[in-house]
Amino acid sequence: MIHPKFAPYLFSLLLSGMMSCLVSGIATYRALGFVPNFVAEWMGAWGSSWLVAFPAVLVVAPIARRLVALLVRSPDAA
Repeated sequence: MIHPKFAPYLFSLLLSGMMSCLVSGIATYRALGFVPNFVAEWMGAWGSSWLVAFPAVLVVAPIARRLVALLVRSPDAA
C-alpha cells in the first residue's frame, strides 16, 4: 500500500488519467469518427494529453480547493 502522504499525488494521477482518457476519446471521435484505427489514434492522443494533464492537476487542484472554500458557506454560518 501507498503511504497516506502520497494520497494527493495518487489522486491527481488517477483523476488526470481518467479525465484525459475521456476527453481525448471524445475529441478523437469528433475529429476522426470511428475509423478502423480509432483505438490506436485515441491512445496516442491520450498519452500526450495525460503528460500535460497530470502536472496541470497538481498545480490547479490547490487553487480549485481554495476557490471552493471561498464559495461554500460553512454549516455554522447559516
